[in-house]
Amino acid sequence: MTQTAQGAQKTLRRDATLTGIGTHSGKPVTLRLSPADPDTGIIFVRRNEAGEEVFIPARSSSVVGTQMCTILGDGAGLSVATVEHLLAATSALSIDNLLIEVDGAEIPMMDGSAAAFVEAIDEAGIAMQPARARAIKVLKPVRLEVGSSWAEFLPYNGRRFTVEIDFDCPVIGRQKHAANITANGFRRDIARARTFGYMKDVEALWAKGLALGSSLDNAVVIADDKVVNPEGLRYPDEFSRHKLLDAVGDLALAGAPIIGHYRSYRGGHKVNAMALAALLEDRSAWSWLVSSDPAPRRSEQAEGLPGYFAPAFAPDRS
Repeated sequence: MTQTAQGAQKTLRRDATLTGIGTHSGKPVTLRLSPADPDTGIIFVRRNEAGEEVFIPARSSSVVGTQMCTILGDGAGLSVATVEHLLAATSALSIDNLLIEVDGAEIPMMDGSAAAFVEAIDEAGIAMQPARARAIKVLKPVRLEVGSSWAEFLPYNGRRFTVEIDFDCPVIGRQKHAANITANGFRRDIARARTFGYMKDVEALWAKGLALGSSLDNAVVIADDKVVNPEGLRYPDEFSRHKLLDAVGDLALAGAPIIGHYRSYRGGHKVNAMALAALLEDRSAWSWLVSSDPAPRRSEQAEGLPGYFAPAFAPDRS
C-alpha cells in the first residue's frame, strides 16, 4: 500500500448550526461550526460568566476528564464534554481548521453517533485553503497497558484503526472492527454507529441526576440480555464500530492526522487519551510530515470532499 497524503488544509465553506440535547444535563445545546483561517486548528469556543469568549484547543493537552466521555478544559474551570463524536467527524472528513462555538458545557448527543455532524459538514461544504497540511507519522511501536486493557501505535502507510472489545454480556461479547479511515468509508461504515449502555446503569445515573438526556433516541440500550431499541442495531457489530468511532475522535486530539495503525483491546476514552499522550511524549516515535503541495487538485475541487493524492508528505525538520 502506498502512503497517501492530504494536500491543502481544509475548513468549512460556510457556518453550520446544530441543536440537540446534552446527554448529562438533558438541556438543549446549540453549537455553531464556523470556517477558520489556515493553521488555526480546531478550537472550541465557550463564554464565561462575564460573557467573554474562552478558547479551548482540541488538543491532547486540553483533556481534563475521560469518565464516560472525553472532556476538554481551559485550565480555569471552563470545559466542554462529549467532544469525541464531533471530532471523529472532523477528523475523518479531514477538517484542519474550525471554530466550534457551543452554548453549554457539552456537545449535543444528537442520535448518539457522528452521523449528524457528518451531515452538517457535508451540507456546509469543504473549502481548500492555501496552506500545506501536516500529519504525524508513527516511526516505531508505542504500547500502553492498563490492567486488562492495552493500546498501541504501529508504523503503517495510512490511517488504520483496529478496535477489539470484550464485554461480559451475551448481546455484545467479544467483537473486533478494523478500518482504514477515509471520508467515504467513515460515512458508510462508522459514522452511524451509536453509543451504548445498560438500562440498569442509566437508571442509576438518573437517580444521581446524571445522564438526564440519555434515551432510546441517542443510545443503544441493553436490558435483560437484549437490545431494547425497537429498530435494533444499525450494524451487526455496532458496538465495536462505535468504539472505533470514539477512538478516531479521541486521537483527533493529536492536532493532525496520525499516519499509523492504532490498535486497542478493551480500550475507552481513558486508554485512548493515555496512549496518545504516550506517543506524543516520545519524540523518537513520530515525526511531522508536511504536504509537498498546498494547491487543491482538480479532482478535489470537483468532488468538494477531502481528497487524498499520491505525492507523499515531506519530513518537517523544524
